Amino acid sequence: MHIGYIGLGIMGRPCALNLLKAGHRVSVWARRPESAAALLDAGANWAESPAALAGQVEVLVTNVSDTADVEAVLLGEQGAAQGARSGLICVDMSTIAPNGARRIAAQLAGHGVEFLDCPVSGGEVGAVNGTLTIMVGGNADALKKARPALMAMGQTITHIGASGAGQVAKACNQIAVAVGVAAVAEIVKLARACDVDPAPVRAALLGGFGQSRVLDVHGQRMIDDNYAPGFKAKLHAKDMHIVMDTAREQGISLPAAERTMQLIDQLVAQGEGELDSSAIARLIWRQN
Repeated sequence: MHIGYIGLGIMGRPCALNLLKAGHRVSVWARRPESAAALLDAGANWAESPAALAGQVEVLVTNVSDTADVEAVLLGEQGAAQGARSGLICVDMSTIAPNGARRIAAQLAGHGVEFLDCPVSGGEVGAVNGTLTIMVGGNADALKKARPALMAMGQTITHIGASGAGQVAKACNQIAVAVGVAAVAEIVKLARACDVDPAPVRAALLGGFGQSRVLDVHGQRMIDDNYAPGFKAKLHAKDMHIVMDTAREQGISLPAAERTMQLIDQLVAQGEGELDSSAIARLIWRQN
């Protein structure tokens, strides 16, 4: 399969490399050509623009920062829609607003292009190992055609529903992670307040009903006081604002998510947005 890739950052570059390793033909475009160097060395081809790329490939994957960036590379001047070949499937692995995904899908449909919103969970490690969890919104037949590309990048691929549903699932995932991090920080805080070592507390909880991936990974981060980024706070803040904007659009309140978003925002405002978002533990520990 000939696959195009746009967005060669911390997640996109290893994903594109995994496509090459799986035997796919890969062509790429990036705003910063130097970010494509490793892929070109590994056998990928360079395209002069998103429009040129979309005219060559069967599946075009985007993995960029936000809704506006996705719209720019797919629908803007020299965007993919301007040069798309018949039957092109656009797979967006960015985390964007559900309504944004629906809007993009509708506009691409006018160009005869299928759109799948396919946000992921698993972080850089999952991208490198090809073990991402991929949440898919869009047409089931388009997913069937794009599945060989997704299988090279992810281990769990779930069709959630129509356009935007993948992004709703990702918003739910970000709530679970953020609120889970706050809960683990409070576990550590309570154990220490009672003069109990949080390390064996964590070990005990991992063997019981309270076990979770968040407790496992971020609990250890907190014990070690090591917040080298797995998922940067500034990116988690962006995602949590998507969560809360979506909740407001639906007329519902999400009090735990909102409180945690405020903590992540505070961390970013302090100039610590490059740290892992689990560094909100430091803020929780300072509170009475």
